[in-house]
This record gives sequence, C-alpha cells and structure tokens, in this order.
Amino acid sequence: MSADSPSPSDARIDAYLDHLRVVRRLQPLSIESYNRDLLQLARFAAGRGSSPEVLSLQDLEAFVRALMAEGYSPRSVARMVAGVRGFYKHLLVSRVIASNPSEDLRPPRAWRTLPRYLSLEEVDALLGAPDLSTPRGLRDRALLDVLYATGLRVSELVSLRPPDLNLEVGFLTCIGKGDKQRIVPVGDLAIASLRAYLGGGRMALLKGQASPWLFPGGRGTSALTRVGFWKLLKGYALKAGVSHDVSPHVLRHSFATHLLDRGADLRAIQMMLGHAALSTTQIYTHVLEARLKRVYDAHHPRA
Repeated sequence: MSADSPSPSDARIDAYLDHLRVVRRLQPLSIESYNRDLLQLARFAAGRGSSPEVLSLQDLEAFVRALMAEGYSPRSVARMVAGVRGFYKHLLVSRVIASNPSEDLRPPRAWRTLPRYLSLEEVDALLGAPDLSTPRGLRDRALLDVLYATGLRVSELVSLRPPDLNLEVGFLTCIGKGDKQRIVPVGDLAIASLRAYLGGGRMALLKGQASPWLFPGGRGTSALTRVGFWKLLKGYALKAGVSHDVSPHVLRHSFATHLLDRGADLRAIQMMLGHAALSTTQIYTHVLEARLKRVYDAHHPRA
C-alpha cells in the first residue's frame, strides 16, 4: 500500500471532496490532505479486490494496522481515521451505504512522551552556578533551590510572597491551577538558600523599596516574570555545562522523578505537584520503568 503508486480517484471520493470544498469551505491544503488519505483507503480496498463503500469495520481496522506497519505515526493515523470517519458519514447521509462501518473505528493511542529530567550531578552543577557573593546570585540560588525542592510550576514560583513561607516548620503555600491553594514541603538546603537571600540579598535588590513579591525582578519592585526566570535558568544551565534543553518544567520533572526513584509515594507526589488526577502523575512511573529496563539489560546474566 505505497503512497507513491498512482490510483484514479474514486467518484465517491471526488463527491466528498466537493462537499468539503463547497459546503464546509475547507482550505485547498486541507482538501489535498483528505484526498491523499482517502486514496490510501481506496488503494487498500483495491488490494482486497473491493471498494471503500463496501469495507467492513474489520477491514478498516486492518487498514489502520497497515498504516502503523508502514511507519506512520499515531498522530498521522489518527488524522487519517478522522478523515475516513467523515467520508463514511457522508456516504451514509448520501444513502450510498445503509450503515456506517467506521462508527466504532478508533485511532491508535499516541505514545506518551517521557518527561525529560536532569541527573543528580546535573542538578548539583546547575544549583551551584549562581554567584553567591552578589544579591542577584543569592536570589537566583534561592529560586533554583526552591524550584527543585518543591516542584512548583514557574508561575507559582514567581508569584510567591514572603508570607507564603514558613521556614520554621519547613513548608510554603502556593496558589496553583484553578486558584487552588496547596502546601508543599521545603527541604533544608532550600530553606538555607532562602534565609541567605532574605537576610540581605532581597533588600539589596529592592534598594530600600517595598515589594509584595518574594522574588522581585532586576528592575524594580515588580515580580520576576516567567520569561525573566526562563532566561536566567538558560544562562545558568549554559554556565553549568548542562547539555539538556533546560526549562522550569524539566526541573519540575526532575523533582518528581528523583522523589519517586527514592521510594516516595505517587499520591504524595501528586499532591505536591498539584495534579488534579493521579493519572497525570503516573507518567513518572514510565521513567522508572525505562530505567529499570536499562538496568536489567545491563546487569542480568540472562537479559
């Protein structure tokens, strides 16, 4: 079922494309995409000595499997399935077919992308990059330490206020998605960085002015922006020699992965990350499964 082999366009496909063009007013590029996908279906049907309008659900499922076997990505196959379903719905409305064989046709599940995360050595190098002899360096070290120690989203991090901290007890309060408040533990090293920053660095940056924000930007009393934090993180990653494309979310992933790797409960990690559903947090188990597979292959005598 090669996409390169020419095939005459079926009259019913042409009628459907006209419908998309005239009634639904789709753009020419979209029409071309639908045409290619449906010609794939027509060639598949011809290979079975049939035509698209008489294919069964089992035939269409075989078509999907054939596409996957040819190397199409789940995303591309899902797009084709959507086009096929639209085509058969049009045939049904036009009374060309009595029942829709694609009604229960489902696209393949897209593979979940494993989150990128840093090694412990890379985290240490990154956290050690700020110059602690300067007020800005003290602020930046506290920012990095808090982000890695808590797994906050960058928007939650830059929105922190001094009253959100309880350094004596060792936790902070943040406002997450949906304006939901949550309490997150803060480790000793991050607390030490915060104390050093609050002990002199913050007031030096503010130059005697007042600010409601824990981490003011470099040009006044307003909060450090997400873009501003992103830029400083990129700079410190470059300085630390971290080869990954480091982002605030990579540090968030590193926080969760390292906790899970050391036996932390998945539901506790869910609460700290502020995930509404446990299924969102479960992606980190895929990271551990991949790591365990590598360890097994490297060390088991019968791997």
